[in-house]
Amino acid sequence: MPPDVSTPMLELKNLHVAYGQIQAVKGIDIALHTGELVSLIGANGAGKTTTLNAIAGTLPIASGDLIYDGARINNLPAHLRVHRGLALVPEGRGIFTRLTVEENLRMGAYVRHHRSERAQIEIDMQRVFEMLPRVKERLKQVAGTLSGGEQQMLAIGRALLSRPRLLLLDEPSMGLAPLFVEKIFEVVQSIVREGVTVLLVEQNANLALKFSQRAYVMDGGCITLSGTGEALLHDPKVRSAYLGEVNAE
Repeated sequence: MPPDVSTPMLELKNLHVAYGQIQAVKGIDIALHTGELVSLIGANGAGKTTTLNAIAGTLPIASGDLIYDGARINNLPAHLRVHRGLALVPEGRGIFTRLTVEENLRMGAYVRHHRSERAQIEIDMQRVFEMLPRVKERLKQVAGTLSGGEQQMLAIGRALLSRPRLLLLDEPSMGLAPLFVEKIFEVVQSIVREGVTVLLVEQNANLALKFSQRAYVMDGGCITLSGTGEALLHDPKVRSAYLGEVNAE
């Protein structure tokens, strides 16, 4: 679906996040609109993962505002953010390695505990299987025995079972073989086509910018550049710093 360019679904306003005395995120402003795929790129240690964790509620913010669906959620606990349609697929996948694939998926639907949701959960399970057939093939397998790419697909499927409206993806292609990287990006595109808004942190800046409507470049805890994915993909500074083109024109 086309992005809604009226009122942002998510706004970060002068957001600061700190680890003790260390300022990891230094007053950033980001906005996402419904239906967008927006990427956040930058070097390791730039503050990207910290930003996603602050949005998800797994890290407290020092100052500034998080506005989601028009409401300030600075102090809203992480589990209640999931209830309101905000889900995180963390860096490193974060699956339950001793549970089966099916048990992991059903943990994603844990917040949907009302009896009236049961039928819809089964429908959503089938939707995940259609999008991620490899997950269906491994349904009774212990999750810790999956390959890295399969675990990443499982982590995404688990998040989808919470029925997110905004999905935060942290480095989904990290450490994966090229074939799995291609599949992961196909899945992300499918998720966006279904109307889910996605904020993507991704080490593969080339692919991230190629598929994103908009993107932000983060460096040293600050947003240093922003624009359409296409514009940043062809920006000489971005190409030199993040796409490996030393002599970019």
